Amino acid sequence: MKNEGKKCRKEIRLTSRELKDLKDQAAQMGVTESQYLRQLISNRPRDYPAIRQELARLNNEINHIGVNINQIVHNNNSRLYSEKDKHRLYVLMKRLKDMTMEVIDKL
Repeated sequence: MKNEGKKCRKEIRLTSRELKDLKDQAAQMGVTESQYLRQLISNRPRDYPAIRQELARLNNEINHIGVNINQIVHNNNSRLYSEKDKHRLYVLMKRLKDMTMEVIDKL
C-alpha cells in the first residue's frame, strides 16, 4: 500500500467544530490531518503513538520479569529456592497479568 502513492483525493464537508476537533486531535498525535484521517480509516493500533508507547513499556516490563523468573529458576535448580522466591514469582506474574489487561483495555 505504501508503494501505491496517494493519487486519489476526497473532499469532505465538516462543521467548524468538527474541523477544530480534527486539527486538535491530529496535533495531539503529532501528525497531519490527512495522516490522522488515514489512521482512523485503517484503524491499526500500531499507528497510534500512545499505543506504541504502552506496548514498548509492556515489553520492557515483560523483559524485566523474565530476568527475575530466570533468577528464580536458577535458584530452584541450585536448590536455593525459598518461599520468598515463590511469593516474588507470584507477585511478578500478577503484575504482568495486570499490565497486559491495562493495555488490552486501552486498545
